[in-house]
Amino acid sequence: MRTETDKMLAGELYDPLDPVLVRMRERARYLCQDLNATRERDQEARRRILTQLFGRGGESVWMQPPFFCDYGSNILLGERVFFNFNCVVLDVCLVKIGDFTLFGPAVQIYTATHPTNAELRRKQEYAKPVDIGSDVWVGGGAILCPGVKIGSKVVIGAGSVVTRDIPDGVFAAGNPCRIIREIHE
Repeated sequence: MRTETDKMLAGELYDPLDPVLVRMRERARYLCQDLNATRERDQEARRRILTQLFGRGGESVWMQPPFFCDYGSNILLGERVFFNFNCVVLDVCLVKIGDFTLFGPAVQIYTATHPTNAELRRKQEYAKPVDIGSDVWVGGGAILCPGVKIGSKVVIGAGSVVTRDIPDGVFAAGNPCRIIREIHE
């Protein structure tokens, strides 16, 4: 029989009150609280916490707390990813982030979503993974919605709401986010 964790990671309906999932979220909350209580001089403690928190990439991520996430273990980072202040990642499904990607302050990444049927929504939820390429810059206050894929060498304008996939090498902005122009280096 499949566990609620298996269902969650597969993007299927699952019970978020499953005791195993509750414990996993508590672990992430405690790690985030510890991270958010560190000071700039506590770089060794931050690195230890980030390595425990993330599924991959904690050893090279550059983090400006506060930071918040659901599980942490479902966040897979490439090399030297940067999170500015107040970022939130609802990592119910996998969140893959490529090398040298930068997130401005208050960026939010959501994999979690809910059924439109009210009865079902009372007991279950589901998620869709988010995949972000390398060398991406996401401007402050942007929101990345469940299931989006953002290509490499992309710039997402501040305050954008990304509801659809964005291909490689473009500047995209707005609500909903749309391609403004290609980026020529």
